[in-house]
Amino acid sequence: MGTYTITLKNCAFFGRHGVLDEEARLGQRFLIDVVMMVEAEDALTNDSVESTVHYGEAYAIVEQIVTGTRRNLIETLAKDIGKALCVWSPQIRRVEVAVRKPSVPIAGILDYAEVRVEHVA
Repeated sequence: MGTYTITLKNCAFFGRHGVLDEEARLGQRFLIDVVMMVEAEDALTNDSVESTVHYGEAYAIVEQIVTGTRRNLIETLAKDIGKALCVWSPQIRRVEVAVRKPSVPIAGILDYAEVRVEHVA
């Protein structure tokens, strides 16, 4: 049947992830991109939301993970997002998650630190 992608780009959430105590105490903004490779099934022909992955619900899952349990590593955060999305919908065959941390606690000038993790169902 084929596949298609659904992308959630630059989702912003407040979280408390990081190794340092200040990151846990103060928290910061995290920017998330999610690219989901989805089994087409009938969605491309029947125009029915029931045949696809509801990206509003996918967004809510990402939000729950980012704003929920604290993680030391954004690598772990990205992996947990990808895994949760694949568990939630069997139509999702592969997920690539990018997590950007704009306020990195390092001595240097940069826009953000980013990790990308791929999870295959």
